Amino acid sequence: MSETLTPVRFGLVGAGAIAQAYAQAFASSEQVQLAAVADCRIEAAEALAETASAASFSSVESMVEEMDLEAVIVCTPPVTHDEVCDVLFARGINVLCEKPLAVDSETAARMAASAKEADVIFTMASKFRYVADVAQAKSIIASGVLGEVVLFENIFTGRVDMTQRWNSDPSVSGGGVLIDNGTHSVDITRYFLGELVDIQAMEGHRIQELPVEDTAKMFVRSRSGVLASIDLSWSVSKELPYFIAVYGSAGTLLVGWQESKYRRSGDSDWTVFGSGYQKVAAFQRQLENFAGAVRGTESLLVEPADALASVSVIEAAYRSLAKGDWEPIVEVSAKKASAI
Repeated sequence: MSETLTPVRFGLVGAGAIAQAYAQAFASSEQVQLAAVADCRIEAAEALAETASAASFSSVESMVEEMDLEAVIVCTPPVTHDEVCDVLFARGINVLCEKPLAVDSETAARMAASAKEADVIFTMASKFRYVADVAQAKSIIASGVLGEVVLFENIFTGRVDMTQRWNSDPSVSGGGVLIDNGTHSVDITRYFLGELVDIQAMEGHRIQELPVEDTAKMFVRSRSGVLASIDLSWSVSKELPYFIAVYGSAGTLLVGWQESKYRRSGDSDWTVFGSGYQKVAAFQRQLENFAGAVRGTESLLVEPADALASVSVIEAAYRSLAKGDWEPIVEVSAKKASAI
């Protein structure tokens, strides 16, 4: 008879849109418990906390002062991440920080060093790593079914009005669609291809009246020589049924929103291997993986080095965008993560 685990008690800082998805994931899992919610807008904290029978607070300081928490999810805007995390590290609390981890690699490295010094579990949330089809796709590719990978493609495009959202305020977000959606893209690309060595980013025509890019394209090369293309937009939708395409010397694989499949050269039919992107399930797996790391029973799927590297790649993308040429990527993980 298996031992019943006591749920890991989480707090959540920031009661915005992404926090709602976490709340649904908590409700779906017996391994984790949402015990407290903090937001500077107390009414938002109260509304979210009510759905989970959790306590509500108007600040992270008051939450950690009054609650006994094992972990906290940080869902505030990127420019605030280091300040919020410092409060949690000082209390010895494990932190799962929403993407992007930080607005620059220096801040990201300092956050990781602080977590190391505090001896806490710390990493960046990256929900697409926890999509079952994404993990299975990586396994299929590793099996050699597609032959040698030649091209990789990721598309995150959709029409979303960003004119009133903090994500398009560079003083809060650190940039536009490149750092927002692009952080997911970079982490997925590294998950499949390994270390990325250089990048070229280009901005598309701005449709929305924003101070940041609303459409962009990135080309990235991996250390092994695979070329990846990434399409990002808040203003157009490519209307494709898939968000990842992998083109190999012996076949093609597609990870889709509703269905995932692959076809080897010479096959007349596609082989379906998954049912697509399931958001709440992905968030649940992410929470349970972090809880396992807190308990010491499993390793993080997204390690601190991955989180730091994502910041480095996006930073290189903005340098490329500014100068209009390829830019080398120096992953902060390679330089500093081993020492922190």
